[in-house]
Amino acid sequence: MPPPAARDARQFSPGPERMLLLAGLMIVGTTVVGTAIHPRLGDYPFMALFALQGLLAWSATRAAEGCAPRRALLIVFAVAIAARCILLFDPPSLSTDAYRYVWDGRVQVAGVNPYRFVPAAPELAGLRDEAIWPHINRRDYAPTIYPPAAQILFLSVALVSDGLMAVKLALIAAEGVTAVVLIGLLRRLGRPPAGVVAYAWHPLALWEIAGNAHVDAAMVAAMMLGLWLAVARGRRVAGAAVLAAAALIKPFAVLALPAAWRPWDWRAPGAALAIGALLYLPYISVGTAVFGFLPTYLGEEGIASGSGFWLVRAMDAMIGPHGWTGWIYLAGACALTAALALRVSFGQDRGAEEMLSRLYWLILAFLLLLSPAQPWYWLLLLPFVVLSGQPAAWVATIACVILYDVASDVPELDFMTRDTVFNLAVLGTLLAGLLRRPAGAGAVAADGPSR
Repeated sequence: MPPPAARDARQFSPGPERMLLLAGLMIVGTTVVGTAIHPRLGDYPFMALFALQGLLAWSATRAAEGCAPRRALLIVFAVAIAARCILLFDPPSLSTDAYRYVWDGRVQVAGVNPYRFVPAAPELAGLRDEAIWPHINRRDYAPTIYPPAAQILFLSVALVSDGLMAVKLALIAAEGVTAVVLIGLLRRLGRPPAGVVAYAWHPLALWEIAGNAHVDAAMVAAMMLGLWLAVARGRRVAGAAVLAAAALIKPFAVLALPAAWRPWDWRAPGAALAIGALLYLPYISVGTAVFGFLPTYLGEEGIASGSGFWLVRAMDAMIGPHGWTGWIYLAGACALTAALALRVSFGQDRGAEEMLSRLYWLILAFLLLLSPAQPWYWLLLLPFVVLSGQPAAWVATIACVILYDVASDVPELDFMTRDTVFNLAVLGTLLAGLLRRPAGAGAVAADGPSR
């Protein structure tokens, strides 16, 4: 039998490899350009660059399919590391959340419960500096919003090094976990492992994690590890425990817990609850304040009333504001999300491919219907761009950049207009996929949900 290298040479032509390398060089080049575009030219040129990088990542997934797997993975990771190294030394330009992570870690190193005081409290005056303190958002009125697993992460990083660089490195390391799990799942599904390029080169991952250091990277890593255990390895109790930890980094990961649960088997929920109680225990000295700023945040974003959602705002604009529209919308959206969650647990086909497909539709529906309109929240869907290849997943994770409005000196379209463009783009892609879908198409590969 010829050696693997010889087989690779016979089966794969150099054309796709060159295309992959060219796309990778363009990813690196546009990342260098992007670090200068936004501060100098504002949001719109950056959005155009973001869209270009999204198209490059999409084209790279096509090229990777025709490459020798080992060489393709080498190119994928070399480019991914190079692009992240460029952004590693660039200060966050789209969000200030990372400064709060550093602050929460610093507070804990000083022996203070991060849920006890707002950053502006006089008790914490000795921790202020010129590098972190001026950039902390909501510092005058908001205690931390982040759950206990995130706080443990912030503490761990602060014990090693106090600063943005350490936070970025920790979250990029979490991306490495996500990439390894995705490669394992791709192999289990019988797909080329180089398909991980759809995550590794995606502009949402580059700019929101290496660039802006959002803790969602750690949530996604823990969620994917929990799914690997529960779905691919059949270790549902262990998977549920890891998924619970992911949800206590950021609550959105709770959507993946149905994948570890089977009807009338309470071991997985019991493990999840036990992990939740264990993680909250070190911070319980503040009582109910351990929930931090979360209740206020839900009101501030219009989540509790429904007024923060695009469809509610659109209905109010068309028929006038009515108090009942938000509540009706919330009831319907929550009912649909709950039905999709039950479908994950109760579906008869428990194969990995079908489970991941059902989970994709649950996460997409939740993000579209019930999440705040923040671009980085779509990082939760990014692994499913790799696993499903769905056009709607690509469109949502690329078009979400239009929701940004942070260059105050540049005239912008109002947020409702941009939110409308985003939602119509995703919904239009979903509708087009359903209309194109042939009868009997597979659940994951098709452009619409399984019927």
